Amino acid sequence: MITPMIAAKAYAAAGQAPAMGKMPGTDQGGPDFGAMLKGVLNDTVHTTKAAEMQVAAGAQGKAEMIDVVTAISSAEASLETVMAVRDQVIAAYQEIMRMPI
Repeated sequence: MITPMIAAKAYAAAGQAPAMGKMPGTDQGGPDFGAMLKGVLNDTVHTTKAAEMQVAAGAQGKAEMIDVVTAISSAEASLETVMAVRDQVIAAYQEIMRMPI
């Protein structure tokens, strides 16, 4: 299980740690977590739509089966990644809510 301390150390090791006293994503030149998450979600939506178009083309006999399978596998991997991130965010939120004040 990933603990908040492990996540914080990994974040700091990646050079993404925010400066003390500054809010993440505010005038420090680093990527904003919300913007990064939005980009990943947009990529997942585009991958899923591309897979749907490949499936439709395959059903009409206009696409090779390998292209259809590859598109579906890519969409599935993207969706599983988003679900894993969602689960980690929920787990981190629940951990924070359990912390004593």
